[in-house]
Amino acid sequence: MKSTFLWGSATASYQCEGAWNLDDKIESIWDVYLHENNFENGDISSDHYHHFEEDIKMMKEGGQNSYRFSLSWCRILNQDNQINPKGIDFYNKIINCCIANDITPFVTIYHWDLPNYLQEKGGWLHSNTCYAFLEFSKVCFAYFGDRIRYWTTFNEPRWFVFNGYFIGNYPPCHQNIEETIKAAFHVMFASALVVQEFKQKNYPGNIGIVHSYSPVDGIDQTLATKIAMRYADNYCNNWVLDTAVFGEIPIDLLTELSKKYDISYMKEEYLKIIKNNTVDFLGLNYYSRVLVKPYTSGETSLIVNNSGKKAKGTSKVIIKGWFEQVANPNSKYTEWDTEIYPKGLQDGLVKAYQKYQIPLYVTENGIGYYEDVSNGIVNDVYRISYMNDHLLALINAIDLGADVRGYFTWSSFDLYSWKNGCEKRYGLVAVDFDNQQIRRPKASYHWYKSVILSNGKNIK
Repeated sequence: MKSTFLWGSATASYQCEGAWNLDDKIESIWDVYLHENNFENGDISSDHYHHFEEDIKMMKEGGQNSYRFSLSWCRILNQDNQINPKGIDFYNKIINCCIANDITPFVTIYHWDLPNYLQEKGGWLHSNTCYAFLEFSKVCFAYFGDRIRYWTTFNEPRWFVFNGYFIGNYPPCHQNIEETIKAAFHVMFASALVVQEFKQKNYPGNIGIVHSYSPVDGIDQTLATKIAMRYADNYCNNWVLDTAVFGEIPIDLLTELSKKYDISYMKEEYLKIIKNNTVDFLGLNYYSRVLVKPYTSGETSLIVNNSGKKAKGTSKVIIKGWFEQVANPNSKYTEWDTEIYPKGLQDGLVKAYQKYQIPLYVTENGIGYYEDVSNGIVNDVYRISYMNDHLLALINAIDLGADVRGYFTWSSFDLYSWKNGCEKRYGLVAVDFDNQQIRRPKASYHWYKSVILSNGKNIK
């Protein structure tokens, strides 16, 4: 590893901050959705809002040199688009605390917590939201840009768009293919608008996008499977990555979509902005690959396991006429149906760099488990094994020529895992949600420190 390699961990504003209604913060779509449906929520979660100094100090003591976190739109701007000084002050404190501890801030502008008032006006189905996001980003650049050198516009467009508009298990809980296509386009257009602003104003540093990366494998090498793989790659990856890096939505994808759906809102002036404003780097969140076979039968079906062990094996992806996702009988899977497949990270990083030729960062990688954190240190040997194998895959990818410049494990500490609640724990540091959010480093925290201090040399 180069001496400039970023070794860090990651969180997201809604998932860790708590303080959902403090200091003039307005409601996000997640606040409203979870409260109205009486679901487990992130009202308190890890209470990073009141523990950030302790958390960042633990990162420092754990050898980490970078912290990836997101900014809450709802803390920074109110529904009249006026700046909330208390929100600005909070993030200034986090940024300054990072710098004081020799930790490089790696900032996500949007990690899913859209202001609810914008959702009531149409959310990502309306181009006005793109321009509202631009205005929010301008504020972030103006107030924080003097100290931030790594910006990303969005975290995982595929995940929040597909779950919000296609699967319907995230707000706004729609199940409409046409809306999914429209929201996806608007998010990528909004990203390009922000990249344009960043570069026109010559802010220091670089700007990218973070994608939920699912490298695609096929069950065999037949022509039918290769066609299914192309459909799957467009569905999972290319509409984000090609659009962000090349400035062009894959034409074969648009051709397919235009046969059934109106895409006239993809105006030429919007496409020109996308074309002319591409990212400097890619953040790739890797949890698993996608293994596919040619479509055989059945309607389009997407089932996500948000219930863990009681629903293990229920996840399902069929895109009618395109492909079917299948399980590998020889692989191990988590209780939430995620295949544990480190080689997918190696192959995916090599493929992404060969294709895009820009710097890559692994911006999330980790494993969720049920853990009892009430009795001292958590001996999470399974997480150590997982991280070791994935870091070895990353090192192999670098040896094969991929320009990978950082690794951020998910997550810095236990936090709220969206619809999976707080019982799905990813953290290097345990948070006792039943006992005043007391923090205790897990075995993986100490192991990761030793890896960082060796600059990856003790990965086996």
